[in-house]
Amino acid sequence: MLTDAGAMLKNFLDALAITGAEKKLKRVILTTGAKQYGVHLGPPKNPMEETDPWIEGPDRPPNFYYNQQIILNDAAKGKNWDWVVTYPNDVTGYARGNYMNLTTALGLYATVCRELGKPLLFPGSERFYTGLDCFTSSKLHAEFNLWAALEPKCRNQAFNVVNGDTHSWQALWPKVSARFGCHIPASQFSLPAPLASRIDLHPRPPAADVAAQAGLEGRIKPGVLELRVDLTKWSREKEVVEAWERVMKREGLDEEAWEKATWAFLGFVLGRNYDCVISMSKARRFGWTGYVDTWDAFDDAFDELEKQKLIPKTK
Repeated sequence: MLTDAGAMLKNFLDALAITGAEKKLKRVILTTGAKQYGVHLGPPKNPMEETDPWIEGPDRPPNFYYNQQIILNDAAKGKNWDWVVTYPNDVTGYARGNYMNLTTALGLYATVCRELGKPLLFPGSERFYTGLDCFTSSKLHAEFNLWAALEPKCRNQAFNVVNGDTHSWQALWPKVSARFGCHIPASQFSLPAPLASRIDLHPRPPAADVAAQAGLEGRIKPGVLELRVDLTKWSREKEVVEAWERVMKREGLDEEAWEKATWAFLGFVLGRNYDCVISMSKARRFGWTGYVDTWDAFDDAFDELEKQKLIPKTK
């Protein structure tokens, strides 16, 4: 992935130079994500800020985001164009043919729970259910890119791009349940969890890199993915697949939705046992005023999934 992702960007930039198209180029916008801060490795330093050090070292896995940013910066040197990099997180939205988002899998999960008449159990742990996260509406991110492409002050800058609120699943999950006509048990985390799973993340979490200067050396524990409902296992259960096929045929839904849904990705998003708080201060200082309520963004995405026949209508 490191080599391929870097080569894709470099080949594109080289082609612009070779063909002469580069002469008309003003700015390149590269979208990466919160893996910039190592959120896939364990607890990050919160809030995450663009000035945070890159998560590198001999014991760290390679991060193609860093390689791409180096390639982009080097290619722009001495040229008449510049760049902007964006770091969104946990993106909600819809893109035709691209199921790599948490909204589609979440909508399918709720749809089948309702079809089976079963409670909408939060797949992750109580720790993350009551913890904090930041999300990015794909529509808001598109608006940010348009703004950043034209704002002179954004030249050669990287920006976090999240909705502008900090949310928690303890507030979002009941709204998801209500939207899909499901119910949540009063004590869901006390129920048996036959499809549970656990994955230990990197032994040295990202926050450990700055722990000493924060007076927290030796206090940062490695992260864990804790799932009370392992969604990959759940999606293969016989009664679950049969329920989906009933709904799909009855409602005329996209036949590919189930197999292409990113169950492992949704499991990662919901299974973390640490907070992910992302600062928007830099973008605000540069003049960005965009904002969207996170539940409104989820609701809008579910509306779009209904229109595209990925989930049945609920309204």
